[in-house]
Amino acid sequence: MRSDQIKKGPDRAPARAMLRATGLGDKEIAQPLIAIVNTWSDVTPCNSHLRELAEPLKAGIRAAGGTPIEFGSIVVSDGISMGSEGMKCSLMSRELVADSIELVTRGHCLDGVVALVGCDKTIPAGAMALARLDVPGMVIYGGSIMPGHHRGIPITIQDVFQAVGAHAAGKIDTAELTEIEKEACPGAGACGGQFTANTMAMALTTLGLSPMGVNDIPAIHPDKAQAMHDCGMRVVQQVREGQSPRSMVSLESLRNAATVVTATAGSTNAVLHLLAIAREAGVDFDIDEFDEISRKTPIIADLKPAGRFTAPDLFTAGGTPLVINHLRQAGLLIDTATVSGRSLFDECADHTETPGQEVIVPFDRPIKPRGGFGILYGNLAPEGCVAKLAGHGEFAFTGPARVYEGEQEAFAAVQARTINAGDVIVIRNEGPCGGPGMREMLAVTAALVGQGLDTSVALLTDGRFSGATYGFMVGHVAPEAAHGGPIALLREGDMITIDVDQRRVYTDADLAARRADWKPRPRQYTSGALAKYAYLVSSASKGAVTAFPPAPRESLAAKNP
Repeated sequence: MRSDQIKKGPDRAPARAMLRATGLGDKEIAQPLIAIVNTWSDVTPCNSHLRELAEPLKAGIRAAGGTPIEFGSIVVSDGISMGSEGMKCSLMSRELVADSIELVTRGHCLDGVVALVGCDKTIPAGAMALARLDVPGMVIYGGSIMPGHHRGIPITIQDVFQAVGAHAAGKIDTAELTEIEKEACPGAGACGGQFTANTMAMALTTLGLSPMGVNDIPAIHPDKAQAMHDCGMRVVQQVREGQSPRSMVSLESLRNAATVVTATAGSTNAVLHLLAIAREAGVDFDIDEFDEISRKTPIIADLKPAGRFTAPDLFTAGGTPLVINHLRQAGLLIDTATVSGRSLFDECADHTETPGQEVIVPFDRPIKPRGGFGILYGNLAPEGCVAKLAGHGEFAFTGPARVYEGEQEAFAAVQARTINAGDVIVIRNEGPCGGPGMREMLAVTAALVGQGLDTSVALLTDGRFSGATYGFMVGHVAPEAAHGGPIALLREGDMITIDVDQRRVYTDADLAARRADWKPRPRQYTSGALAKYAYLVSSASKGAVTAFPPAPRESLAAKNP
C-alpha cells in the first residue's frame, strides 16, 4: 500500500505515534487509509450538508476494511459571489481545491481518495485531482437543492437573478422581489437547474469518476445516506483492485461527457472543466470537439435554465442513466470504464424510465435539433470562443457594439435601461488573466431576461457565463483583452456579426489600425493569490488552468509503481 511509506517498519514509529494520538489502533493503521476531502462549509447550501453525508461514507469505508481520514478544503459560492469582486475567486478556487486534494493525498501517502463536493468548481476540481494523482478514488456530489415555490410556481436561484431585472424594469415591486428571494432556496443542495453543478455532476458520472446514479440523488433525499455508505464500501475495493482514474478518463469518455452535456443544454463552464480534466489526464482533447459533438447531438432534456424542469425532476424521471440510454440507443456514446468496475452501458442497463415522464424527450421529437454549444473563431476570437445556444432559436446576429470595461459597468447600463434591442453588449477585461478569474456574467444576463431583452440582444465577453444563463451569449473569447486580443480593440458602435453556422465572430472595423494605440491595463492585483493566478493562468481555450503539463501516459507506470 502507498501508506506503508508512513506506517510500516521500525523507523515509522513516530508517524504511527501521531496516528495513534488521533484514536487509531493497530487494526486501523494497518488497513488502507482513505482520504475524504470534504468541501463542507456553512456559507452556501450547496455544501452545507456535506459534513452529515461524510458520516455514512466513513461508515462504509470502515465496513469494507478501510480507515477513513477526513480533510477539509474550500468552496467559493458562485450564487453568493456573483456580480461582486468575490466572483473573481470562483474559477480560481477550482485550482486550489484540486491542489489541496493532491497535497493531502501525497503528503500523507494515502491509498485512496474521495472528493466530497457541492458547489460548481469543487466538482471538476475533484476530477482534476484524481486524474493528476491517478490514485484509486471517486468524486461524490452532494446533490441538488429542491425547488422553491412562488405563488404556486416552482422556482430556483435563476428566478431570483431574473427578478432583479424585472424589478429594475418595473415589472414587479420590491415586496414581490423579497418574496422570491425568501422562497427560492428552501434548504441544502446545489442550484437546481442544469446549471454548472448539475451539469458537471452528470459529466463526471458519464466520465466514470462518479458512481452511476449517486450524483442524481437530491441533497435531502432519504436514499442519499445509503448511497454514501455504498460508495465508502466501493472505494476500499477500488484500492484493493488498484483501479486507475486515468483508465476512465479517456478521449472516448471525454467525448461521452461532452455529448451528455450538450444533449441536456448544460453549462458552457463544462467546456473549461472538461478541457482541464483532459489536461490533467494527459489526453489530447481540444475545444473543437464541442462544436463537432454539438452539431450532431440534439437537445433532449427539458431542463432549466431554458426548459421547465429541475434536477430533482430528472432524478424522478430516471436520472443520468435515462439520458445515457437515450444517447446510447442513438449511437452517440461509446462504452467506457467506470468506478464501479462495470462498463458505462452495463451500469445503465438495469435502470428504468418513469412512465409518463416529460423531462427527457424522444430523439424523433427533440427540443432542439442541435446541441447547446458552438465554437467560433474569426477576427474577434482567433483562439476561439464559446457560444451558448440553448434558450433561443437564432444562429446569427449582427448589431452595433456597446462596449463596457468590466461586468459592473455593463450591469449598471442594463439597470439604467440604456441597452436597446439589436445591440451587441461587449464586456471585456473579465478573462482568466484580466479579471482576474474570468467572472460569470449572470447578473447581467439575468437582468436582460428580466427586462425582456434576452431574445433581442447578444453579448460577447472574454469572461464566462453561469449555467443559469440563456440567450444569445458568446463567452471565453480568446485571446482575452488583457493579452491584447482583438476584443480589446473594439469601440462603441463597431458592427459585430456572430454566425454560428459559419463558426465566425467578426467585425469589419479596422482593428489593425488601432493596434499601435493599445496599451495593457495596469494589473488590478499585485500580490497574493489573485496576482499569482493572473500570472500563471492559461487561455480559456486551454481550460484556464494553472497546472504544468502532465506526464505522458507511457511514463505513468514508472511514476506510480
